[in-house]
Amino acid sequence: MPDGSRADIAVIGGSGFYAFLDGVEEVHPSTPWGAPSDPVVLAEVADRRVAFLPRHGRDHRYPPHRIPYRANIWALRELGVRQVLAPCAVGSLTTALGPGALVVPDQLVDRTGGRTQTFYDDGAVHVSFADPYCPAGRSAAIGAARAAGWPVTDAGALVVVDGPRFSTRAESRWFASAGWTLVGMTGHPEAVLARELALCYTAVCLVTDLDAGIDPGEGVSHAEVFRVFEANVARLRSLLVDCVAALPEVRACRCGDSLDGLSLPIRLP
Repeated sequence: MPDGSRADIAVIGGSGFYAFLDGVEEVHPSTPWGAPSDPVVLAEVADRRVAFLPRHGRDHRYPPHRIPYRANIWALRELGVRQVLAPCAVGSLTTALGPGALVVPDQLVDRTGGRTQTFYDDGAVHVSFADPYCPAGRSAAIGAARAAGWPVTDAGALVVVDGPRFSTRAESRWFASAGWTLVGMTGHPEAVLARELALCYTAVCLVTDLDAGIDPGEGVSHAEVFRVFEANVARLRSLLVDCVAALPEVRACRCGDSLDGLSLPIRLP
């Protein structure tokens, strides 16, 4: 693949990020798991070569449980990506974090069911996932947010559910009682698939609502989530540019070593 069609960093965006990059080159990668959510666009951002992939497709055609996660992550690695920023909209499981709050989580809880979450269907390939997010990426995102004057919570557990429905009040209270901080629908299996390809993966979470068990009102609505996200999307785009600039040019974390010593049943791109 020509150097101009490669990137070092990727942003896997949600709603509102489809116009994140200007002056883009569009590429159409194919993968053993089909096509990604959309063509990948490449451009220079903060003097870094960045790939952008709309997680749900630019027309939002993929609900959370139908996103082609394996194709998305594989396509990015095939393009040369080794560091991934993953902004997402989430609900809060604590009144301390209201709509508009920014969180860079350090833990993940999987409450999905039926989502394929590995590339390795043959053989025994067990990757370490105790700390699901890249420490260097998290540090870069936290530092960029603080420098931009955006108060940021620098830890927390994101519980991922299938959706597309929102949680019941009982589920929400259960999640909160476990000490978890946020609830979302797209952070898994993205994170573990990135680890299985030795990529750095950093979630940047924008709180759009108090989840049903936390808010005594009528519960979360689709309209509320999109309203809060749209109100903050320009600020979040600007922050992502700063995050891209802050990411290390040479990886010194352990994410790239996650497959060391393992016998892989497939050839990686």
